[in-house]
Order: sequence, then structure tokens, then C-alpha cells
Amino acid sequence: MKVAVIRFPGSNCDQDAFFALRDDLGLGVEYVWHESTSLSGFDAVFVPGGFSYGDYLRCGAMAARAPIMDEVQRFATEGRPVIGVCNGFQILCETGLLPGALLLNERQKFLCKDVYLKAENRDSYWTAGIDQILRIPIAHGEGRYVVDDETLRRLEDGGQVAFRYVDPSGNRVDEFNANGSMDAIAGVLNEKGNVLGLMPHPERATKATLGSTDGLLILRALLCVLA
Repeated sequence: MKVAVIRFPGSNCDQDAFFALRDDLGLGVEYVWHESTSLSGFDAVFVPGGFSYGDYLRCGAMAARAPIMDEVQRFATEGRPVIGVCNGFQILCETGLLPGALLLNERQKFLCKDVYLKAENRDSYWTAGIDQILRIPIAHGEGRYVVDDETLRRLEDGGQVAFRYVDPSGNRVDEFNANGSMDAIAGVLNEKGNVLGLMPHPERATKATLGSTDGLLILRALLCVLA
């Protein structure tokens, strides 16, 4: 398995992703610049967090139109694994690979802290077998996930809600929905289940010295190639 970590001007979590995938999972990893037009030789894509293009216009709006994103869309259409974290989630929504949008946090403040996640879909490529509550950090100012009511019903019915914000016991409590996301949604899947977008940073929770290894339960999916 060889993973492409996409780099945009303003990316700041690309190195976190690179070292987590290489050192903690033992995967082959290379950076791919946003102006590239090929993902030849790669098996999966990681779209990292940060402030691509300075978050001008909207978070992820300019990055979604970068040349490399045509290739990422092709990857997704072919059923290959794609993960977007934080700004990467915003980018995937802006490209239309995932439904919804990420708006300013409910209290309009930047949040940097650990949150608790529950895997709602436990059968997808990214969430299979995750039956424990995860503790993973967030670091964002615009992470409040929103969709229209019809899309929300479709996500629920299709098992596309990947993760929700919960309390340490796994209960949905308003206090633990840090950014005010609709239905406490922290991450969603595309219809095929091969594309995951989430605001929390699993690449920052891969070793005990970072405070948690729970991120490995998500990223370990990259140890397998989709059939």
C-alpha cells in the first residue's frame, strides 16, 4: 500500500499524516503537490488539514479546484480509499465527493482539544470493527457540519454517518458536541464507503506519547487494499 499525502499552499498537517502513516503504520508514503495531475503508483489518498490557500473564499473552496483534485475524484470514483481530515474534509465537501458543508463553530471560536467519537457505521472500509469510544483531538474554527434535512435522512438511511461526537460513555450529549454539528456528526462516508471525511485528527492520535493511540483504529484501514 502506497499513500499519497496531498500538499496545498497552507497545509500544516501534511507532515503529521506523513509520519503517522510511515512510522506508526509502516506504509509507503509520498507527498504530492497540488499542481500535480497524476496519482499513478498510489493506492490511497490522504487529504490533510491546514489552511489551504489561506482559507480564502471558503475553507477548501480553492483547493477543491486544484489540478490534483481531478485525480482524487477519479480515485474515489474507482472505489479506492480516500480520507480527508479537517481542512481535507472541507475540501472533499467542496469537490462534491462528500455531501454537506463545514461552517463556523457554534460559538465562533477556534477549538483545540480532545473529543470522543463513536463509530455509527461499523461495516465500511474505514470503520469496520471499531466498537469502542475513541478519544481524538480536534483543531478547527470551522468544523460545524451541516446538511439539508433530505440529505441528512439519506445519510442516515444509507449508513453514511461514520462518526458522531459523544461523551466518554458513548452517549450523545450537547455538551460534548464541541462545534455544534448537526446531529453531532463528526465524519461522513460517500455512498460506496471508500471516501471518509472527518474533522478530528486521527493522525495526531497514533502513539502514547501523543496522548492517545485511538487514531490507529481508523488509519489501520490503509493496511488493506480495497478488493
